[in-house]
Amino acid sequence: MRKILMPMAFAATAIVGVWIGNILSENARKNTLDDEEYTTYSLSSDGKIDMLLNMIDLQYVDSVDKNQITEKAMSQILSDLDPHSAYIPADELQIVNDGLSKSFSGIGVQFNIQRDTIMIVSVVRGGPSEKLGIHPGDRIVEVNDTAFVGKEISTDKVVKKLRGKKGSKVKVGIKRTGIDELLHFTIVRGDVPTNSVDASYMIDEGIGYVKVNKFGHGTYSEFRDSLYSLRNQGAHSYMVDLRENSGGFLDTAIAMINEFLHRNDMIVYTEGKAQSRKECRADGRGDFQNDSLVVLIDEESASASEIFAGAMQDNDRAMIIGRRSFGKGLVQTQIDLRDGSAIRLTIARYYIPSGRCIQKPYDNKDEYAKELLNRYVSGELDSDTVKAYGDSVQYFTKKGRVVYGGGGVTPDFIVPRDTVGATPYFVKIHASIYECAFKYVDEHRAVLSEMDLKELCAYLDKQPLCQMAMDYATQNKITTDKPVLKQTQSLIERRMKEYVVRIVLGEEAFYKVYNQSDNVVKYALKKMKK
Repeated sequence: MRKILMPMAFAATAIVGVWIGNILSENARKNTLDDEEYTTYSLSSDGKIDMLLNMIDLQYVDSVDKNQITEKAMSQILSDLDPHSAYIPADELQIVNDGLSKSFSGIGVQFNIQRDTIMIVSVVRGGPSEKLGIHPGDRIVEVNDTAFVGKEISTDKVVKKLRGKKGSKVKVGIKRTGIDELLHFTIVRGDVPTNSVDASYMIDEGIGYVKVNKFGHGTYSEFRDSLYSLRNQGAHSYMVDLRENSGGFLDTAIAMINEFLHRNDMIVYTEGKAQSRKECRADGRGDFQNDSLVVLIDEESASASEIFAGAMQDNDRAMIIGRRSFGKGLVQTQIDLRDGSAIRLTIARYYIPSGRCIQKPYDNKDEYAKELLNRYVSGELDSDTVKAYGDSVQYFTKKGRVVYGGGGVTPDFIVPRDTVGATPYFVKIHASIYECAFKYVDEHRAVLSEMDLKELCAYLDKQPLCQMAMDYATQNKITTDKPVLKQTQSLIERRMKEYVVRIVLGEEAFYKVYNQSDNVVKYALKKMKK
C-alpha cells in the first residue's frame, strides 16, 4: 500500500502546482502590499491536473478525499518556494486578514493561554466584554455551556470560538479570583478596533514617543494623529518605536515615511523576475520633514518596519538605535481563491534607497527558521559591535556613509539586551509574575482603579511586590536561594509593578513605566538631548 500511495502523493503535489496556475489566471487578484495588480501566468499543461485527479477519483483502489490531497499539496508547494509564500485555508483566512484590518467582530478581549486555561489579559474599553463587567485576569473555562480548557486548546481554536458575525451571541463561563462559583455571561459580538499605536506621549521636554505595533489599514491615520497631538504638546523631536513590529502593508509604511522625507527622496523600490522596477519617492507634502527623529528597532522588527528604518537610515534622516532587524525583504501578493482560501505569493524583492535588499539568505530553510535563535546563542544580542551580516557588499547612504544589506537593518547605534537580573530563576518565575499581578489586581481592584498613574506608582512602590511574586511562584513549586534572589529581586519588583499598571490603566501607562528603565529608550533620549 505504501508503494502505491507515495508515488500518488508526490504526483498530486506536483500537479497541484499546475492547477494553482490555472486558478491564479482565472481569479481576481488582491495585492496586500500594494495597489498595483500583478500579472500572473497560466501554468496549464494539457489538463494533466484534471486528468490525474479524475483518474484517482474513478480508478484508484481506495477512496481518497481529493480536497484533502489538494490542501496538503498547496501548502507543500508554496513552502518549498521561500519562507513567506504560503497557502491560507478558507477557515483561517478571515482571522489572518483581521490582524491588519481596522476592526473585526468579536467580544473585545486580548488573551493568553496559561496553564491550559484562557486568561484575559486586557479588555477593550467600551467593547462588548467591558460593558458586561468582564475584567483582565478573568479566566474563560466554558464556551457555550461546554468546558473549554486543557492541553488541546490553542490560540487558533480560541479565536474561532470567540470571534463571529456582528450581533451574534456567545456564552462564556468565567472563573474569577475570590469567587467560588462560575460567572456566566452572554456576550453580543460587536466591532472591536485593532489599534496600531500602543502609546503616544511626551517622554521628555520637546520629545514625543510613539510605539507602533503593526502597519495595518488604520495605522497611518493613528500615527499621524499621534504626531499632531504631540506637536500640539510642544514636541519638535520624535522617537518612533518599531521594536517587535513584524510589519504589514507596504503602502501604509510609505505613507508614514512620507511625513518625514523631503520631496523626491527615495523611499523604496520593488523588482522581481516578472515585475519591472517600481519606485516610490516622497512627494514633499509631509508635515514633519524638519523635525528630529530617532527610530528604535530590534531583531523582531520586520518587513514594513525595516522599510521605515531603512528609508530613514539611507536618507540620513534619522538615527537608528537598537539591534539588527529581522531581515525580510520579500514582497507578497494575496490571491483570493473561489473556495474562500487564499495564496500569499512572493512576487518581488524590495530595495531601500541605497539599493540594498535586506532579505537574509533562505537557501537553507532549517537555518532560516533558527536564525533568530542563533543570534541568541552566538551572543550577538548581547554585543554592541557593529558589523556586516549576510552581504559583504558596501552600499552608501545619501551622505556617503557605508551600510550593508542581506541581513536586516543594522542600527547606527547598537544597544545590547539588558540581562541584569535575568537569572534562570527569573525565566522560570516570569509567567508566575504575570499571574500574580492579575491576582493582586483582582484582590485590590476597588482601591487601584481609583488611582491615576502617579498615585498608582507611588502606592506600588510601598508594596512587597517581590515577596508576593516569590510566594506565588513557591505555590507553583518554583524556588531559589538567597544569592540568586538578590541578583533578580529588583527586576521582579519592576515587572510586577509594570504588569499591575498595564492591567489597571492600559498599554500607554505600561510603556510610560516600562520605558523609564528600558536601556534602548534611555540611550536614545541621551542621544536626542545632545
